[in-house]
Amino acid sequence: MLVTAHMIVSDTAATMAAMGVAAKDAARVLAQSTAAERTRALELAAEAIRDNAAAILVANAEDMASASGLSGAMRDRLMLDAKRVAATADGVAMVAALPDPLGEVIKDWTQPNGLHFQRVRVPIGVIGIVYESRPNVTADAGALCLRSGNAAILRGGSESLRSSRALHEAMLDGLAAAGLPRTAIQLVPTADRAAVGAMLAGLDGALDLMIPRGGKSLVARVQAEARVPVLGHLEGLNHTYIHAAADPTKARAIVLNAKLRRTGVCGSTETVLVDRAVMTTLGHAIAADLLAAGCAIRGDESAEALDPRITAAHEADWRTEYLDAIVNLKAVAGLDEAVAHIAGYGTQHTDAIVTEDAAAAEAFLARVDSAIVLWNASTQFADGGEFGFGAEIGIATGKLHARGPVGAAELTAYKTIVRGSGQIRP
Repeated sequence: MLVTAHMIVSDTAATMAAMGVAAKDAARVLAQSTAAERTRALELAAEAIRDNAAAILVANAEDMASASGLSGAMRDRLMLDAKRVAATADGVAMVAALPDPLGEVIKDWTQPNGLHFQRVRVPIGVIGIVYESRPNVTADAGALCLRSGNAAILRGGSESLRSSRALHEAMLDGLAAAGLPRTAIQLVPTADRAAVGAMLAGLDGALDLMIPRGGKSLVARVQAEARVPVLGHLEGLNHTYIHAAADPTKARAIVLNAKLRRTGVCGSTETVLVDRAVMTTLGHAIAADLLAAGCAIRGDESAEALDPRITAAHEADWRTEYLDAIVNLKAVAGLDEAVAHIAGYGTQHTDAIVTEDAAAAEAFLARVDSAIVLWNASTQFADGGEFGFGAEIGIATGKLHARGPVGAAELTAYKTIVRGSGQIRP
């Protein structure tokens, strides 16, 4: 039988609609589940990931073999090895050990008329997550949604489909062993782009929230087309500012780590700002460190004067998230100019200052309007695991609902419970 494009789209639409119905049903079960049941499911899922590490690595090897056309940064995000699989399992186990957010009383008060109010954390409902390359997001997102009592519909990138399926199976093993519905964490089975369109349309009212995790084009599409609320982040155009009072040893180590520990993560520093007073000394040493480590540098005139291998930065460079071994370097007159540059070119993701001057540091922390601001630490700490969240769904750069690493508590809403003793309103 001839299979037409219309038939494929129709099949995808039917599949997505069925997934939406199943997720809604599962969300009702999860909302009534106990913390112990969800903890047990996560513990068993972590065990299943460890037990199935070999199969997960085989699946990932197949994905990597098919991904020859991807950039180095994207291949790094896609690649799993024994260490990364173990870290993924550890992340799920850490989420299992987190305090359960559901039922937490956020606020408690009594009015003069005797009415008692409590604002209590509850699940959002059904969360759709669209992501690229990183198969570990399958486990991270599934675990965080389960911890917070939400059903999840996950749509990974086509390049990571085999790896995501292998990790998803392990998560399902945990759900089934704990007696929770397997439909609580669903993975879209097709690479058909129409599946994303169906999710953006809301799956006939089944989806309560969409979360994109990927490149700028993916996030922009989701934000532009979604008919449900979106919790997303822009790219990580992050800065590390070397203040005149920076400790040279700290500064050099922090910049190398912030840029080169992993260039393909959203917490990687893309621009280093150096006070003009120390540009030819500490700035020169930092540039030498980066060049020796194989990092290309694009800079302003002050940076170019440090080394002939440093090329001129153009306007577009200050706005580019390289996700590669490339960094911008610029001299600034002081704190005011550094803050102004970050405000003009940053994406309100993660920015750091390196200094031993506490007053300058506190001014930077107060004035830089980013989701994460750091003092004397690498921007690569922009990670939910490093915040003690076990895992994260992403780094939210908006200002509504959640900001910074999105963990289990950030995937809850709240309701207000009011207890009275017969009060009526006059």
